[in-house]
Amino acid sequence: MRRVVFNQKGGVGKSTITCNLAAVSASRGLRTLVLDLDVQGNSTRYLLGDQADGVEDGTVADFFQQTLGFSFQPKQVGEFIYETPIEHLHLMPSSPTLDELHGKLESRYKIYKLRDALESLSDRYDRIFIDTPPALNFYTRSALIAAERCLIPFDCDDFSRRALYTLMQNVQEIQSDHNPALKVEGVIVNQFQPRASLPQKLVAELIEEGLPVLQPYLSASVKIKESHERALPMVQLDPRHKLSLEFVALFDALEG
Repeated sequence: MRRVVFNQKGGVGKSTITCNLAAVSASRGLRTLVLDLDVQGNSTRYLLGDQADGVEDGTVADFFQQTLGFSFQPKQVGEFIYETPIEHLHLMPSSPTLDELHGKLESRYKIYKLRDALESLSDRYDRIFIDTPPALNFYTRSALIAAERCLIPFDCDDFSRRALYTLMQNVQEIQSDHNPALKVEGVIVNQFQPRASLPQKLVAELIEEGLPVLQPYLSASVKIKESHERALPMVQLDPRHKLSLEFVALFDALEG
């Protein structure tokens, strides 16, 4: 199963959700891969910690660079993948050079290369999670074409709610033109504060409009900042924490 975590708005928790769901998946013994397509590299830093500084060759940017030229001995996609400190969890790391490659990849229509690469890994990984940049660009489109399911983070903000309509239209366009098998698996409510009236109102409106809002909602917690700082997803940092249990329950809901 290949899942893309997508939202054109920044700061909604894409990397946090990607890495924590992947960590839960790995904790269940599932062979799990995270693909970091965001030039900021937050998922790469989250899963590798200080080791991310030593990643120079063999990134996702190197994979895409290879598609632009001819080689008698091209690297296999598995050569761009790193082990993380978490058992069963691997990573294809991001790179700042993704920005430099964007225009070339788009002009030469390499939009299906990621799909083909991930399909070749179907025997190696049980679950693949793709973190995307906060924009509808070549990398995001590649991810949506390569994925089977789309998860949409929502951070209980009125701007996020308004952006959902455009986002859903963009996903439908990808479905229609490139990937009819892609399905919106659901909206993940992030940073939810049950005692605040606005989050409750916004989420209720999404449900009333028929959007597939997933349960449980992910609580707002300062613990997630410690999780980022220590490069430990919540189920590794504090398995009994409320937010850890919510990630576990969310993963189970997706798998059920």
